[in-house]
Amino acid sequence: MLSLYLGLAIFCFTANGMLFVSCIIAKVVGLDIETLKHFSDYHIWATARLNETLMQVSEQDFIQDRGLFFNSILGTLNHMYVGETLWFARFNQLEPPRWQLNQMVLPNKMDLLLGLQEKTVQWQSFIETIPISILESDLRYRSSTGVEYCLPYGQTLLHVFNHATHHRGQITAALTQLGYICPELDWVYMLVELKQ
Repeated sequence: MLSLYLGLAIFCFTANGMLFVSCIIAKVVGLDIETLKHFSDYHIWATARLNETLMQVSEQDFIQDRGLFFNSILGTLNHMYVGETLWFARFNQLEPPRWQLNQMVLPNKMDLLLGLQEKTVQWQSFIETIPISILESDLRYRSSTGVEYCLPYGQTLLHVFNHATHHRGQITAALTQLGYICPELDWVYMLVELKQ
């Protein structure tokens, strides 16, 4: 079982004003296939919930620059689509498309929402096929800018789900500013639905 660790950097000053950093490492949670399946389930659920709301958004609001990192809801969703595609190829050791992170791959709202939902579902079957031992190995890949990386496999896989959560949060903030009622995307709401 792979263990995740939380690092806490404490910045302190000595009597003569010198800065030093003390790091505290604490074990947080063990990572296993079942945990990854839960993250994948949430990924699918939250994307579907958000897509239901996005279907109601006007074309103008969908493409309008809202000051997000990728400008609009459309731009942010395209970035998410690009990210899902690149990461899935990397984890499957396939040659990813040569897309930039801000590339407009699917400019049509319906195609984009359907495509993004399909991308989230692909992780479920992928997770079911990987051996537990791979979670403690490294993932070697080349970024969209050509930089080579070697990162912890399990934690990088968690990044895929966290990345989508981050950008869903940006989109819901934009929707709120535009006056739309946003869905509750907290994990506990998925759990409540599952209990019903």
